[in-house]
Amino acid sequence: MARSAVVTGSSSGIGRAIALRLAADGFWVLLADVRRDPLTGGEPTDDLIRGRGGACEFARADVSSRQDCGQLDVVVNNAALAGRHSKPLLTTEDQDFDAIMAVNIRGPFMLCRASVRQMLTQPARRDARGRIVNITSQHGMVGAPGHAAYAISKAALVQLTRQIAVEYGRDGIICNSVAPGKIVTGTPGDLSQNERSAEYVRSRTPFARFGEPRDVASAVSFLASDDASYISGATLMVDGGWMAY
Repeated sequence: MARSAVVTGSSSGIGRAIALRLAADGFWVLLADVRRDPLTGGEPTDDLIRGRGGACEFARADVSSRQDCGQLDVVVNNAALAGRHSKPLLTTEDQDFDAIMAVNIRGPFMLCRASVRQMLTQPARRDARGRIVNITSQHGMVGAPGHAAYAISKAALVQLTRQIAVEYGRDGIICNSVAPGKIVTGTPGDLSQNERSAEYVRSRTPFARFGEPRDVASAVSFLASDDASYISGATLMVDGGWMAY
């Protein structure tokens, strides 16, 4: 029987690439997002997966809503909110903070909790009953001027990852996170779309090119595989060496 995976925020950008990669790896993928159509246009992710011979199902879901959070064998928490709510500390209103926390940490918390409960009822497959991969950010690892609530939420997601790994490791549950750097997605917030910002990213990133969604998807694919059976509570940077600079 094929393993199953839930990928939140799977209609666009990094989540879309992760869903496509896991489907290519043989997972049956539940695609969870507030919208089916990609932000950048093109075919919906579920159509692409089926067109390539993969198996999936799309579910319209808001991760900040308790009743919309389900449970499956491998979970990838990718859905995130920034945009107009991501501001410097002193201009971050209560509603900005609450909106970001609802999607970026409360949603993953609820989905992780539901997933752990389900995984504890399942027999182990090799070393693991189940795997969780949380998509955080390099902004969760360092201070991010101008993005107070977003950076705080992503740092909290790193701690949630550690917490699950420590509390449920002996039960066969593996939990890791992936922290992307500057990734070209074409979606709002993509710094490569502005020449001034793009030049800053080039000057600050040791590697010779911008990151792409497939780079993040490859990291998730590894952490979701049996090859990563002794890695838990870790955060894998996918940033072209940004954090090493």
